[in-house]
Amino acid sequence: MKVWELPQFGFEHLRLAERPDPQPGPNEIIIRISAVSLNYRDFDLLQGNYNPNVTLPFVPVSDAAGKVVAVGGSVTRFRVGDRVMGQFRQRWLDGVPSPDAVMATLGTPLTGMLAEAAALPEEGSVAVPSYLSDAEASTLPIAALTAWFALVNDGCLKAGETVLAQGTGGVSLFAAQISAALGARVIVTSGSDEKLERVKRLGPFVCINYKNTPDWAREVVGMTSGRGADHILEVAGGENLRRSLECLAIGGHIAVIGFLDGKTAHLPILPIIRKLAHIRGVAVGHRKSFEEMNRSFESHGIRPVIDATYSFADAPQAFRHMQRGPFGKIVILRE
Repeated sequence: MKVWELPQFGFEHLRLAERPDPQPGPNEIIIRISAVSLNYRDFDLLQGNYNPNVTLPFVPVSDAAGKVVAVGGSVTRFRVGDRVMGQFRQRWLDGVPSPDAVMATLGTPLTGMLAEAAALPEEGSVAVPSYLSDAEASTLPIAALTAWFALVNDGCLKAGETVLAQGTGGVSLFAAQISAALGARVIVTSGSDEKLERVKRLGPFVCINYKNTPDWAREVVGMTSGRGADHILEVAGGENLRRSLECLAIGGHIAVIGFLDGKTAHLPILPIIRKLAHIRGVAVGHRKSFEEMNRSFESHGIRPVIDATYSFADAPQAFRHMQRGPFGKIVILRE
């Protein structure tokens, strides 16, 4: 089968290669992959920033959807012809994960999904919601589940609360859609007026251009009559986390998801104490939450926002698009 692999760091070094077709173990399924979607983690891995000690060459990309074409003798969850997605943390099924479950992730150290086919344990696979295409489903495993887990599992989001979604990448747009579906008020920030106009077409969202409004934290406080945001999806990290704390409501929840602006933050302690702040890292989510999210998505008719699709042969161009900053998700389709 054909795969894209990386022999040295830098997405410009991606190359097509041939590897043996996967064969199912007793508890495994073979998926013919029809769509994969990109996450910032994938790009960071290719650049050597996320894990410079990864063994090269490796097959990148974590998120995919496709059809089951073979099953092992002990498989009971799926059968040939089912449409499935891979669970990013393959062994995290519910509850608090073990160290092993935290580390067992697709796209390194486990083999990635930018390939024609893949073998996955049936326990690490999830059925595709019937109303979604494979391209749409491929966007769910990391971006959608991260937003859902942050807001619903960790944040216990309630109708009427205010959610601040930073940026217009996949996680943030999913957060906006989930929050609106569950009855929350949504504020979205971006440095692009053009992207914010696109956000407004998705729903009744309040928008702030943080370049035009450098003190966007004060703006959030003003928009909420002095209360602040109940939930903040913190995707930038670095000093941006301090600004998020400034506009957090008392008893509010900051979900730390990304580090686009830096991997180190300096925070004042007193505001954390005075605001009874909950600051929690989000490492995607477990399979039980993934399946609960899919049922809610189907109930509310939530569809992913896909910025662009690329062919399997044009995978490097998809990563160039990722570097420019997408609006929502980028998908690579196999013919």
